[in-house]
Amino acid sequence: MQRKSNFRDVFYISDATAITSETLGHAILGQFPLETRQTTLPFIETNERAEQVKSLIDQSFESTGVEPLVFYSIVLPEVKTIIEQSQAHFYDVLNVLVESLKNDLQLEPQPQLQRSRSINRDAASYQDRIAAIEYTLAHDDGISLNNLDQADVILLGVSRCGKTPTCLYLAMQFGIRAVNYPFIAEDMASLKLPAIIEPYRYKTYGLTIDAERLVAIRHERYANSDYASRQQCECELNKVEAMFRREAIPYLNTSSLSVEEISTRLLDISGLKRKMC
Repeated sequence: MQRKSNFRDVFYISDATAITSETLGHAILGQFPLETRQTTLPFIETNERAEQVKSLIDQSFESTGVEPLVFYSIVLPEVKTIIEQSQAHFYDVLNVLVESLKNDLQLEPQPQLQRSRSINRDAASYQDRIAAIEYTLAHDDGISLNNLDQADVILLGVSRCGKTPTCLYLAMQFGIRAVNYPFIAEDMASLKLPAIIEPYRYKTYGLTIDAERLVAIRHERYANSDYASRQQCECELNKVEAMFRREAIPYLNTSSLSVEEISTRLLDISGLKRKMC
C-alpha cells in the first residue's frame, strides 16, 4: 500500500498504562507536519506479549514500506529487547531522564514493574480517586445536579464540545470531582445559567468549540440531522458563548486542544490543585 512520504505509523508501548508514552509522543510529534496512524499498547509485561507487539510493528513496516515510530517505556530488559528487534525507530521516553538522574543522585536505578503507581499514592489517595470517578459518572451530562457543594469543578457547554472526556480525565488522573451540564437546542430560546448552579458559579467554567469542528463531530454521530447542521451548531455556540460573557463565566475553546491540554488549562485558571501524583 503506497503512503505519503510524511505518513508514519506510531506505536505507544508500555508495561503500564502507556499514558506517559502517549503524552510525550503527542507533544513531540506535534512539532512535525506528519500524518499518523496511532496505536497504543499498554501492559506489555511478558515475552509473549512482546512478541505480539514485535509482529504488529513489523507488519506495519511491511505494509507501508517505512519504519514506524515507537515511543515506549519498558522496565523488563528481556521484554524491551524483543520489542527493539522490530523494524522501527525507537524512542525510550524515560531513559534520558533516568540516566541524568542516576548521574546527579549517584544512585543506580532499580527497575520495578508498576513502581510509578506507588509513588505518593497511598490507600487514602486511591480511594479519593475512586470516589471522584464515581461522583463524576453520576453527574455526567446533566444526569444529576445533586450535591453540587461536593464538586471541585462544574463544566458547561453545548453537546459534544468535550465536557465528558475532560471531566473523566480530571477524575481519573487528578482525583477531581467534576460535573458537566449540557445546553441543548430546547434551552436556546431563553438561555441562562441554571438556578441550581448559580450559587456555585465561582467553580463553574465553560467549554466551547469552533462551529466547523462541532459539525464534523456531530455528523459522525447523527449524520444529516438538524442536530449536526451548520445552522444549528452556529446558533447554539453563539448563544452559549454570549451567555458565558454575560454571566462572566470563564471559558475555553477546545477545537485544537487535547483532553490533557483542556484539563491542564482548567486546573491553571481555576487554581485547583492536583490530588494525584
